[in-house]
Amino acid sequence: MNQKRIYLCLAHMSGNEMKYIQEAFDTNWVVPLGPNVNGFEADLKTFVGENKEVVALSAGTAAVHLALLACGVGRGDEVLVQSFTFCASSHPVTYLGATPVFIDSEEETWNMDPQLLEKAIVDRMEKTGKKPKAIVPVYLYGMPAKIEEIMAIANKYDIPVIEDAAEGLGSCYDGQVCGTFGRYGVLSFNGNKMITTSGGGALICPDEESKRKIMFYATQAREAYPYYQHEEIGYNYRMSNICAGIGRGQMTVLDEHIAHHRHIAALYKKLLAGIDGITLHENPSSRYDSNYWLNTILLDDGLKVKGEEHAYEVAVQGAVGGAAGVTHEAKTLHTDCEPNRNVEAMRMALDKAGIESRPLWKPMHKQPVYRNNPSYLNGVSETLFRKGLCLPSGPCVTDEEVNYIVETIRESIRS
Repeated sequence: MNQKRIYLCLAHMSGNEMKYIQEAFDTNWVVPLGPNVNGFEADLKTFVGENKEVVALSAGTAAVHLALLACGVGRGDEVLVQSFTFCASSHPVTYLGATPVFIDSEEETWNMDPQLLEKAIVDRMEKTGKKPKAIVPVYLYGMPAKIEEIMAIANKYDIPVIEDAAEGLGSCYDGQVCGTFGRYGVLSFNGNKMITTSGGGALICPDEESKRKIMFYATQAREAYPYYQHEEIGYNYRMSNICAGIGRGQMTVLDEHIAHHRHIAALYKKLLAGIDGITLHENPSSRYDSNYWLNTILLDDGLKVKGEEHAYEVAVQGAVGGAAGVTHEAKTLHTDCEPNRNVEAMRMALDKAGIESRPLWKPMHKQPVYRNNPSYLNGVSETLFRKGLCLPSGPCVTDEEVNYIVETIRESIRS
């Protein structure tokens, strides 16, 4: 078993991908428009709800960027962003010259804390004399946020909500698809998401007028002249017809992928139940229906893992987690906020056994690039980051592999 590498979440091409890709080549529709783009957007609209519109884009990050732009975010504005997430939720705020203001998490869903959110709104209005321009909650690892409470606060102060559902395709809150509560909803089709277009994303829009506005900015903001006339700044963010063809094929197996992720979560729950000191993150109640994009565990502070004494002895070279791109060489062995030694020792033990695991997202308010940004904290995200680990959960992960992963965890704990 350990001769094979088990990855966190990799795409699985098992739909009609080749059919749609071949059609794109046969018809020479290879540009960022065409039948597959239209068809993929229609398929997504059917999935999220016919009262919404969808624009297919080059990345989930592009979707965040355009949603912020559509909400009027500009230089000097502030946007309330969940701290416990990937940087793609906050970086686009800075693209527009605005300031991300970070909101910590609550303990049940690990997502944006509604109480801190309202505190931040009131405080920023007192300090700056104006309201934040938008609120960006996230569905971390597929877990629905307390979106009903977040929307109530947003509506109270008349601030638009942009739901970052990049990890939450197929997750629901009270039976409603995540990404459809706020003004805009962001989806991602990166190679490790619930479905993939090899790279890409989409923006869920409230109506046809909003969709046309997003498409205008996503295609370089060109005016209707017989030559290229630009009166506003636009972006090259549309999805290609070939990538959309992959997406159309993936849509045929989306329900199957979601069911598999939930099955893997149930298996982890069963197998981890007898291990003291390991806690699996689960739906807080029946109102929450996570897609379990990634299954995550917390290790108790007192849990002893073999090899703890060797944790952080050697600087990591390259990106942890596979083909994540180019990284700078680590300057030090430690930072001021890092996973506990037992978590790093467990990651190392799993890695040695051919199993990819990864720490939880390091909170944005602890990232050096955002060291001076306003933040409203309760300590939850820092605690989770120190104690948490992501486990393989994708459509390629088998029951046998989950048994092997849990057995490796069990064997790595000191008796």
